[in-house]
Amino acid sequence: MSNLVKKSGTISGPAAIKIRKAGRSPAKSAPVDGIPLFNLSPQGRIALIRQGIPASTITSLSARMGMSKEILLNSLGLSRATISRKEKDAIVLSSDESERVLGVENLIAMVQTMVEESGDPTGFDAARWVSEWLTEPLPALGGETPASYLDTFEGQKLVANLLAMIQSGAYA
Repeated sequence: MSNLVKKSGTISGPAAIKIRKAGRSPAKSAPVDGIPLFNLSPQGRIALIRQGIPASTITSLSARMGMSKEILLNSLGLSRATISRKEKDAIVLSSDESERVLGVENLIAMVQTMVEESGDPTGFDAARWVSEWLTEPLPALGGETPASYLDTFEGQKLVANLLAMIQSGAYA
């Protein structure tokens, strides 16, 4: 395990300083040791992915989304047993696992930004909206759900592009 990440999963030492200096916008989602999981600069996101985020992040993300942890894990293509063990032992996710979880955080941030740019976000819960949207079959995906594409980076990009098209009005 990296000496930059304590067993508890908190970021410490030079890594935390590097991420903080990398720049970020105000937090809109759950932070890791006070550092938002999204809206970091690309370098900050890469550093966070490389060192891993705490496995417990998945539990808090599923709670924020109002989505069962089982469904979230299945959507991300993550093993329940592996994640439970990492959570129990308070260790961080692998780079691949971290990137998938941060991809969902990015989708939530995208939707929140869309709503803020379009009007009054008062009372809007982006995490819950994304949770519901992810489980609806879409014609643009051949009747598949967006959640079925979250297990790969390319799939997450496809889902993010669909959200962008919704905002622009290119897809109705």
